[in-house]
Amino acid sequence: MPRLDLLLVTQGLARSRTRAQRLIRHGRVSLADSDRVLNKPGEKLPEDTPLTVADDPEERYVSRAGLKLEAVIQALGLYLEDQLVLDVGQSTGGFTDCALAHGARHVIGIEVGHDQLDPSLREDPRVSCLEGLNARAMASDARLTKVLAAQRAGAPDLAVMDVSFISQTLILPELASLLATGGRLISLVKPQFEVGPGGVDSQGVVRDAARYAEVEARIRQCCQDANLLIQHWQESPIRGGDGNREFLLYAVRG
Repeated sequence: MPRLDLLLVTQGLARSRTRAQRLIRHGRVSLADSDRVLNKPGEKLPEDTPLTVADDPEERYVSRAGLKLEAVIQALGLYLEDQLVLDVGQSTGGFTDCALAHGARHVIGIEVGHDQLDPSLREDPRVSCLEGLNARAMASDARLTKVLAAQRAGAPDLAVMDVSFISQTLILPELASLLATGGRLISLVKPQFEVGPGGVDSQGVVRDAARYAEVEARIRQCCQDANLLIQHWQESPIRGGDGNREFLLYAVRG
């Protein structure tokens, strides 16, 4: 008999074994015929066991990042219908998944790594994934130019960004150059990658709250220099996986 976590995957109730285990730990899984909550990922059950998974917001998108983007979309009532979106730092695709769920017609992903995008998005014709591409050089990349041409667009309507291990100040000028006047930007600001090595503890967490204001001031200045007008700044309702506070900004190309 298979383990409960594997059974959730084979029955299509969880995207992966890791996510199945999280659902089980959070008490979201029960027997359909008795409502008994199942809390042991390794419990052995017959393959035809009927299972029920309670709604879990964190399962709405392929990663928790989607909920962070959703927060600012809902806070501002932003319109994404039929928009061409550029996703900088696409990774697993949480932002991409969220943008599509809110009506985006196509998402172009920029990712310096390889093989990170969730298979469900990689196979989606509405998604283009440009891997091995450094965001600091994306404006001159022929692949991006080709995809924009295929979408009959000179520029994306909206850019979203979620990057790690690099300061956004190194990317924002390049990103701004890709946006037409009125083009919009939503970016997830991660202070742990903005304050430098001396601003985090041994676990990589920013402990000094005064550093958040410093980061915001630096990002605002960088956006101003790039002719990106910040219209909204909020704390993300979900912290980073390491426990760091994160922030979301919304800006418009002037």
